[in-house]
Amino acid sequence: MKQAKVRLYVEQGLGEGQTIPLARDQAHYLFGVMRMAVGDPVLLFNGRDGEWRCDVAVAGKRGGELVCREQTKPLQMPPDLWLLFAPIKKARTDFIVEKAAEMGAAKIVPVQTEFTNSERIRQDRLQAHAVEAAEQCGGTYVPEVAELTKLERLLAEWPEGRQLMFCDEAEVGAAKRLAASSAKQWAILIGPEGGFSKTERAKLKALPFAHVVSLGPRILRADTAAVAAMTLWQQALGDWG
Repeated sequence: MKQAKVRLYVEQGLGEGQTIPLARDQAHYLFGVMRMAVGDPVLLFNGRDGEWRCDVAVAGKRGGELVCREQTKPLQMPPDLWLLFAPIKKARTDFIVEKAAEMGAAKIVPVQTEFTNSERIRQDRLQAHAVEAAEQCGGTYVPEVAELTKLERLLAEWPEGRQLMFCDEAEVGAAKRLAASSAKQWAILIGPEGGFSKTERAKLKALPFAHVVSLGPRILRADTAAVAAMTLWQQALGDWG
């Protein structure tokens, strides 16, 4: 049996014997770029039905078809963890979304703070980056990338029971770690390059569901902070243990 070298995300349902039609860009990638042919295996996932081994049934320049043969992985849901971050420069925002998807975020929420540099995002482009990250890392779930939301509004509509890990750059050097918790629903908040305003910091610290942590003795860039914070959370409360 040939080993599948390509892994793709699709929207269609997956199941034994299911035929999956390919869009033009997918067909170009499989048959034009990867030089695949009829009978070659491809791994597919859709975020709902796990991962499936499929065979190429029809290969064309503008389209094609795959047929599902067997499930290779069940659906593996990540912890109920949101990553909230203030968008920064394009490439570094892309990096944050990609790493959040790889490291097990269930939802990614760009937030607008008082010092956020970017006032708009391309939600569709960031969602595509989350899909690509899931394809590459072997995940069977793709986190939703939400629309840019003002931090004030997000906190005002905060869901009951969800805890917030607040990474405060003002706590650099302080030994403030995440304590053990039985809560299952969490969010991590990473601030903008300019940091949180005094008003925002005071409001966040006063929230009953907020847990203030330090990310070490040095001030981290926003993209580095996102990876560091998710690592800390996953090791303390997530599915890495």
